Amino acid sequence: MIGPLLTAAGIVFLYMTGLCVLALVRKNYSIVDAGWGPGFVLAAAALFLRDPDFSPARLLMTALITLWAARLSFHILRRNAGKPEDFRYAAMRKRWGKAAPLKSYIFIFLFQGAVMLLVSSPLTAVFLSPARPLSILDAAGTAVFLAGFLFETVADRQLAAHIRDSGNKKMLMTRGLWSLSRHPNHFGEATLWWGLGLIALSSRYGWAGLIGPAVITFFLRFVSGVPLLEKKYAGRPDWEEYKKKTPVFFPRLPGA
Repeated sequence: MIGPLLTAAGIVFLYMTGLCVLALVRKNYSIVDAGWGPGFVLAAAALFLRDPDFSPARLLMTALITLWAARLSFHILRRNAGKPEDFRYAAMRKRWGKAAPLKSYIFIFLFQGAVMLLVSSPLTAVFLSPARPLSILDAAGTAVFLAGFLFETVADRQLAAHIRDSGNKKMLMTRGLWSLSRHPNHFGEATLWWGLGLIALSSRYGWAGLIGPAVITFFLRFVSGVPLLEKKYAGRPDWEEYKKKTPVFFPRLPGA
């Protein structure tokens, strides 16, 4: 049981170390955001190499994670192209001073690697368990994943189109899915991981697959997602008005 976990941990450690070196060379820690998704795909590939059993559940889990990772990484790379380092990482670099290289390695890259291992629990739960046929939970989990994936994708595209329109300069995005939730992209992200957790439940160690969805939901809602953006816009009159009628995370029903 410990073997697959050590394999995943070793690959993630090497990957995040290499990503940190690249970030230091480019003097831009934002690369860690685009590198988040591919780390999961590498972990899946390493698990397949360790135990090349292409059972339906393993293939389904890996395919969905690869779909999510490819979409998210492409979106982040396109969004960040030609832009300076994300304000969060720039603030850390300034605060840490000369200790920034070491502290960034520990508190950004290794920390995110550790979180990656926790979030990937649906993947490792499936690989830890014996091969099995697909079940009704796999179908339900796939449906939940696709719903969250679609919600996040549409929210990201709506926001990107809003930003590209020069007429919207300095205006908040409050239309489309952003009229139902102040952070619909984060809600979609959390939802798709709960779908992966449902898929893992049919496996012998499926209970462990719920750790990942719980962790990513907690971080998005209370640590690195919602709180930072809420703080960034706090005090703006248009933001305060937007807050009064739009839920922070879970979307309200259209027309409600």
